[in-house]
Parts: sequence; structure tokens; C-alpha cells
Amino acid sequence: MPEEFSRLDATALAELVKKGEASPLELVDAAIERIERLNPKLNAVIAPMYDLARATAKSDLPDGPFKGVPFLLKDLQAAYAGFPMTCGSRYLKDFIPDHDSELTARYKRAGLIVVGKTNTPEFGILPTTEPQLHGASRNPWDTTRTTGGSSGGSAAAVAAGMVPMAHANDGGGSIRIPASCCGLFGMKPTRARNPLGPDFGDVFSGLVAEHAVTRTVRDSAALLDATSGLAPGDPYAAPAPERPFLDEVTADPGRLRIGLVTKAPTGAGVHADCIAAAEDAAKLCESMGHAVEETEIAIPGEMLSQAFLTLWSAGNAWMLESLSYAIGRKAKPEELEPLTQALVEVGSRRTASEYLLAVQMLQIFSRRVAAMYERFDVLLTPTLGEPPVPLGTFDATPEDAMHGMKRAVAFVPFTPLFNATGQPAMSAPLYWNAEGLPVGSHFVGRFGDEATLFRLAGQLERARPWRDKLPPIFG
Repeated sequence: MPEEFSRLDATALAELVKKGEASPLELVDAAIERIERLNPKLNAVIAPMYDLARATAKSDLPDGPFKGVPFLLKDLQAAYAGFPMTCGSRYLKDFIPDHDSELTARYKRAGLIVVGKTNTPEFGILPTTEPQLHGASRNPWDTTRTTGGSSGGSAAAVAAGMVPMAHANDGGGSIRIPASCCGLFGMKPTRARNPLGPDFGDVFSGLVAEHAVTRTVRDSAALLDATSGLAPGDPYAAPAPERPFLDEVTADPGRLRIGLVTKAPTGAGVHADCIAAAEDAAKLCESMGHAVEETEIAIPGEMLSQAFLTLWSAGNAWMLESLSYAIGRKAKPEELEPLTQALVEVGSRRTASEYLLAVQMLQIFSRRVAAMYERFDVLLTPTLGEPPVPLGTFDATPEDAMHGMKRAVAFVPFTPLFNATGQPAMSAPLYWNAEGLPVGSHFVGRFGDEATLFRLAGQLERARPWRDKLPPIFG
């Protein structure tokens, strides 16, 4: 039975616990065994929390929707009191938060048992997971390839069956990118759907959203039901849903108007496999009765890239300054990777007026994108500009510390826009290329309208099931 646990989603595992057919400790032990066996090949989990997990499994757990289900936290932003949070950086290798983040507290109340923390690039900067502190995470579909990032450790762990779902966050695509690379479902919720407190009101002027990578749509919806909602002191909140997101997964989406976009708004080239994946998804949608029309996102790509880089660089400079108060000292140059140092230097030179101008530009672009939803209910794009690239692709060079950021422009030409707009967006694993690598399809809903995306996702999952499409390492 323990080996069978790895093939079940979190909802099914919780049902076993509820019926008394499996205990939380049995589920935790099975997850630990699988992590111990597969992690040496993947480097997905960088901080085991096994003793705590076993003790928690034996305790009186909250009667939440995922009671007794093992779970992993990404080692970035989701603090767990008394356990290190390195954010992939040597600077924070000894940092131990003294409190839980609000999201962590909500995971606990849902009955989830944290068995460890997952790998992330330094401060989540890159769309790959190759920090110098912990080393590279490797893709279960091809261990020479990237898992994507910055939630790549979580995605590798879920794809390999270590746990059925894992925490992830997304500032420029960091839920959707690794979901695409690892063949998972990844939903970035609407801005402020999940809380960022108590340490943050928002991050990078609203770019960052919290949620998870999952094997199934129902797990993503049920987890969002368990964690979403306003926390005291939040600066703003997402529009309240009309009913639980889980109810939407089996609801009829009706006949949706879908705008197919295969030209990147940044002007970057898009790999033929990624275009093929989006076009294949469009045909699947048409076969289910939806109306699909080709369209373009008419915004100036260079201005979009520059405005986003201003927020990203200034945001990272702010993050280092903020952390210096928690750590009690500023970072030493040797404690930061070359890209981080270069990005922080760029961000530190930005003036307040330049930052606010970038925010203004992104808000203008958000209005232009929002206007497209007078014609469409959903936009469909490739998730990425390329299939999973080889490890090392984003490494800084002696001549160019910013090489990784420049290379990222080609790899992620679609996802960052929808962090700027705050809209919900999801990557669905509907396509594998000739090399056997997953290539995600990216669906974007109206602001506040995860409901439509979950309805569509449930329909896609039923039409083309992916939960049993497993990587070679799965066993």
C-alpha cells in the first residue's frame, strides 16, 4: 500500500485517513521513504523535517480538508517557526524565523503535515532552480534539464511522487514555469487571493502570489479554498468567490470565448514546440464546444520588459535591505551570487520616480489587457518560450553577471505580464514534445475569476487526463 500512496492525489489521501484506511503516520513515513530514495537523484528537498512530521502525525491534528496529508514548503517566503529559511542564499543559511507566516498557519489548520522544505534559486530571482548554496534541482523527466523556477524543487518533488502537492509562489511565473517543465498543474491565483502576512502586505507592488503546484485540479482548488481570504491588516483583497473553488472543478464552464495568443508580448521568439502545445490546446478547447479566435496582446514589448525589470531589480534591492533588519547585518558580497549582486546594484540606482513610473506603465498595460476581456473570457498562450532547457543555461559568466536575467527574457516571455496585471493564470500539462518533455499551455482569466479557470481546467483534465502520465524516475 505505501507505494500506492505516491499515485494518489492529496484529496484521495485525505479520504483514506478519514475512512481509517491509512493513518497520518503511514502517509508521512511513505513520503519520507520516497524522498530518501529519489531526492539524491533530483535534489528537490533541501531541508528535511522528518522528526517534526512524525511527531505531528501522531498528534491531534486539525480536522481540515487535508488532515494527515504530507506536504512540502518552498524555502522562500513561507516561514515555519524554529526551522531555517535560506531563500536559496548563503546570506540566510543560519536564519531561523521565530514565527509562522500566515500561509503556513493556514496549511497547518488544513491538516497538512510539513515533511521538509524545497529548493529555490537565490531569492527566487531566476526561472530555474540552481542555487549555489544547495545545488541544482533536476527535472524528473530528464535530469539534465531544468525544473523551471523559482518553485522548481516543489515541482520536482510532486512530479516524482514524493508528495501529492507542494507550496509554490509566483512573481514572474514561478508556479506556472515549473508546472510546465515538470508536467504538473499550476495555478497562480488573483493578486491578494492568498495572504502574504504577517511580514508583507504585498511584494514587488503586487507581482507576487502564493499557492502550490499539484498533480490534479481538484487539489489546487480545495487547497485554495483552505488558504485564501483576507488576513487582518492586509492592504487589499481579491474579490470574494461566489462559492467554493472546489465546486467549480466539476461545473459546466459553458461556451467560452478563448483568445489564442502565440506571439509573445515582449517580442521574443517562441519555440515551435510551445506554439504547437498552445495550438493543440486550442483544438482541444474547440472540440469541447468553445470558440477560439487568434489574437495578439497589443502592448509595447520593450516598455513592458523595462518596467518589469525596474520592479524586479528595485524589489530585490528592497528585499536585501529588509532582510538586513531581520538578520542584524547587511549581506557580505561573498554571500550573494553574482547575478543577485548585479541585480541589487541596478535596483539600488533606481530612483523613487523611476519606480513609480514603472508601476504606472504596468498599470496602463493592465488596463489594455483587461479590455481584451470584453471579447474573450479566457486568453490562451504557451506557458514558456521554450521547452525545459539544459541545466546551466542561466549561469552567470565572468563577463556578464546579468546573463541569467537576459536569458530569462527568451524563456519566459508570457507569464510575467500576468503578475503585473494580477490576473489568475494556470499552466495545464496537455502536451509532451518529441523528446518526451512536458510543455504547458497557459490560460489566463479575468481579474478575480479563478472560477472560470477551474471549470475549464476540470473539463480539460477529464478530456485529456494527465495524472497517470508519469516521468521515468517515478518507478
